[in-house]
Amino acid sequence: MQNFKTKLISLAALFVCGMSQAAEPIRIGMIEGMSGSFANAGQAVARNLQFAIERINAKGGVKLPGGARPLALVSIDNKQGVEESLIALRQLTDQRIGFVTQGNSSAVAAALIDGVEKHNQRVPDQRVLFLNYSAVDPALTNEKCSFWHFRFDAHADMRMHALTEVIKDDGSAKRVYLIGQDYSFGQQLARSARAQIGAKRPDIAIVGDELHPIGKIKDFTPYVAKIRASGADTVVTGNWGNDLTLLVKAAREGGLNVKFYTFYGNGLGAPAAIGDAGVGRVRAVAEWHPNAGQGIANSPSDAYYDNFRRRFPQPEDDYVHMRMHLMIEMLAAAIEKAGSTEAGAVAKAMEGARYKNAFHEAVMRADDHQLMQPLYVSVMRKTGDGSVRFDNEGSGYGFKTERYLPLAKTMLPTSCRMKRPE
Repeated sequence: MQNFKTKLISLAALFVCGMSQAAEPIRIGMIEGMSGSFANAGQAVARNLQFAIERINAKGGVKLPGGARPLALVSIDNKQGVEESLIALRQLTDQRIGFVTQGNSSAVAAALIDGVEKHNQRVPDQRVLFLNYSAVDPALTNEKCSFWHFRFDAHADMRMHALTEVIKDDGSAKRVYLIGQDYSFGQQLARSARAQIGAKRPDIAIVGDELHPIGKIKDFTPYVAKIRASGADTVVTGNWGNDLTLLVKAAREGGLNVKFYTFYGNGLGAPAAIGDAGVGRVRAVAEWHPNAGQGIANSPSDAYYDNFRRRFPQPEDDYVHMRMHLMIEMLAAAIEKAGSTEAGAVAKAMEGARYKNAFHEAVMRADDHQLMQPLYVSVMRKTGDGSVRFDNEGSGYGFKTERYLPLAKTMLPTSCRMKRPE
């Protein structure tokens, strides 16, 4: 794998399946934190996008009237900062890159939506489309929605809806502690958790509501002490990256005997950090997980995961995001449908687009450009006891489906009032 701390330009499989050497690649600009506290999260994104791009290119690339063209990834390290991200956006637009992607920060995503809107008004003959794979603040497809922005992840309220469907039926959940990162996503998650738990389980007491600086805490022991003192039996968190790993590590070392309902507890070091203490107690919500095909003979889901692991065999590289692969495939299909790489034409082709393979389906809602897809709530298990086939990151712990919500059950209404270009 190339050094992700520097600018990455990856032109994969340019000459496969009869594509001409002269075929100009369709470049996708990734703006992401590739260094610092959340470098592992950014690197995981790059692997997933590269894998998806390679799959498109191996099939002959993107078919256009002038001939097939490969996809290529251009990555810029934003150091997880808003100003750095806007500088990166200008660098990409200066290179006439028409597709920009980002996800690991809703604050950054909000700034990029505004930056893309301004750029597209200022330079209408070089418009840009923003593809969001992980920034899940609901506002981004509600009051801050933009014609030029498409989100491929379930937003925080949708994810919380799935988690609270499980909490609703969890008779042991009596006292819940909320903990999250202190920025737009973490703040919204706390509000959503309070509202949804209150509606579905009014008997549950919220005994703590804690926000901490994002990416700054090196030892979560004091937070674990607060959780213990509150008498909580359940923790709900949207923490991701090292903020989640260090939280669950401190909980394990402190002997905190609670259940964790998480957005991202199934990877980036979290399973190994919590170990046996998480078996049957840590849950995660996602659009897919490696054991989603468990119990199905010749499962296409298993085959898909096996292919990823063959491409990235190192245990630390084992973090697969179905939504990122889906995003690249839907982008390629929209370009082909539009017969053009022009952002406006591709956006119109993306609206209402459907995706379906042997084990996953999705539709891009035209009203707000929010992708609708199934969600899984899975619970941590130990591979050694035979309850799951695949572990996560070589940890010996994997996740097993506890609740599956089909596409129709994950949809929530939107307040978006889309302003479309003339």
